[in-house]
Amino acid sequence: QVQLVESGGGLVQAGDSLRLSCTASRFTFSNYQMAWFRQSPGKEREFVATISPDDSITYADSIKGRFTISRDNAKNTAYLQMNSLKLDDTAVYYCAAARFPITPVRGPYPYWGQGTQVTVSS
Repeated sequence: QVQLVESGGGLVQAGDSLRLSCTASRFTFSNYQMAWFRQSPGKEREFVATISPDDSITYADSIKGRFTISRDNAKNTAYLQMNSLKLDDTAVYYCAAARFPITPVRGPYPYWGQGTQVTVSS
């Protein structure tokens, strides 16, 4: 059973940075496409970023230039570095995984973590 655990969320001010982590277990991490999604209150879950086992990356236009996705296959962990955070970035952030290759890379993804809350205040 694939297990994904997110961490690193919190309350920050606009303009601050945060790094989210997604620690994976019970599967061969290096064979999986990893992704981040987010969901704000009253809105549908939206794609943020995805990274393939060989570091091919796709970003949502809304965060391009501010967020960076990465992975460390040796640590079974994916990351989302979030810089210049805005009020609109407030959401629960979810890590997702799918066996590589996945088409399209934006999903759908079969495996999900429980989410971590990111709140950006003014």
